[in-house]
Amino acid sequence: MLVLLTLMVVIPVVSILGLSLFPKENIWPHLLSTVLPRYVMNSLLLMLGVSIGVLLIGVATAWFVTLYDFPAKKLFEWLLIVPIAMPAYVIAYAYTDLLEFSGPVQGFLRDMFGWVSAKDYWFVDIRTLPGAVFVMSLVLYPYVYITARAGFLELSPSMLESSRVLGRSQTYTFFKVALPLARPSIVLGLTLALMETLNDFGTVDYFAVQTFTTGIFDVWLNMNNLGGAAQISTIALTFVMLLVWLERISRRQQRYFQQGHHRFEHLPITRLSGTKKWLVVLLCLMPVVFGFLVPSSLLLYYSVLYFAESWTAEFRALFFNSISLSLIAAFVATLFAIILTYSRWMSLGWFNRFAVRLTSMGYALPGVILALGVLIPLASLDRWLDSLSEKYFGYDLGLLFSGTVFAILLAYVIRFLAVAFGSVESSMTKVTPTMDMAARTLGYTASETLIKFHLPLLRGGIVAALLLVFVDCMKELPATLVLRPFNFDTLATYVYQYASDEQLERCALGALVIVLSGLIPIIILNRSLTQSRHLAAK
Repeated sequence: MLVLLTLMVVIPVVSILGLSLFPKENIWPHLLSTVLPRYVMNSLLLMLGVSIGVLLIGVATAWFVTLYDFPAKKLFEWLLIVPIAMPAYVIAYAYTDLLEFSGPVQGFLRDMFGWVSAKDYWFVDIRTLPGAVFVMSLVLYPYVYITARAGFLELSPSMLESSRVLGRSQTYTFFKVALPLARPSIVLGLTLALMETLNDFGTVDYFAVQTFTTGIFDVWLNMNNLGGAAQISTIALTFVMLLVWLERISRRQQRYFQQGHHRFEHLPITRLSGTKKWLVVLLCLMPVVFGFLVPSSLLLYYSVLYFAESWTAEFRALFFNSISLSLIAAFVATLFAIILTYSRWMSLGWFNRFAVRLTSMGYALPGVILALGVLIPLASLDRWLDSLSEKYFGYDLGLLFSGTVFAILLAYVIRFLAVAFGSVESSMTKVTPTMDMAARTLGYTASETLIKFHLPLLRGGIVAALLLVFVDCMKELPATLVLRPFNFDTLATYVYQYASDEQLERCALGALVIVLSGLIPIIILNRSLTQSRHLAAK
């Protein structure tokens, strides 16, 4: 089973590499001399801008809510995670609607100052590369916030107190003591944010920013050149693999060991007063307001105003499509994650470790690249089965795998298997190995031990895996756009189509449902993050 799961992830990547090396029509020289440099430059600038944005917001807010006491601190601990429930393409549509020439913000300014046309004043254009950096930073900074806060929660109180005893300032302690210790955690969050940046299609397409994802769509669907799309995908995959490699190198080259029980003591909290505490409140409030409250309020307003037009039989069918696809993918991915986790638990050999690492790489594949990698082997399989059917039975089978719901589910499972595996594995590490020994002594087989003993203990990790994969599938846009069958849509594709036609009010209800579906896992994630420190301190 472990081999099959590994092949499920590896085959799409091998298919892309094979097609890029041996395309039917080699347009690589044309791409290299025309659009490819633009794709590379825009992707790099987007990643650089998002890196700066998520680091500034995520690290600063994590530091303040962990080591300082100020009004509404407990509330901000989980509010700062909330923007992660907002897909980047949804917030892009919302801010465009608010800030465009015909939007309420510019309309208010024209009424106030008596301006008539755009020639009378200058206003920021949101549909640009800096605009894409702005909206992505607002929804992706929680990745850095979560991991940075986890890193700060694991700091040794004695080290922080020693820095203070030596007369060092809070700023010095942050940059010279806390930041280096939490660096591996921060780099992990940054890597996840940049992977989501490379995966994004809705935002960059709507803002007309030509990146790898838009380039793959353009070459594949508009130029009808699958080989060229595979070649661009190979370059994008190189970027992804470089990110993963840098993240691993960061953890390998800088390790810190905190010995003794002191790191489980309560962290020294600094109580802020006067102007400082309100500045910190404002700093923590701004990402929540601009990253969640403003766009969600606009979506809620449109949803109520146009509810009668939106709540149709078609919408209910789309809702059912999204819910059913996400639930099935979540159950399958979680089941595979349990198998992977238990296989690794039972055997720590090099092959198991290597196979588990490969299967965990699916999350690193951007959705559009994964869709291309899934479609190539499935289309070949369909052609082979169809030729056999016509040869022996004279019957045309049509599309059994590619162009069907199966292709979407396969892409979902491959991409989000790593998410489920991480949740289940974190619960498995808390199980004592002696349990398996005792079960074997009592005559239980490995499968019986898993079902009777491990699964009840893994309940928390399994529930978290189901919720996280479900939410990710609800938001997934690029893979769904490419692989969906004819006349089949989900809420994500529905929102994308109407918003692309400048009709946000028509799809606001669907966008709001996607956002609300992500709030429950956020609450669970924050609770587990906070309780981990409290339990360790007891």
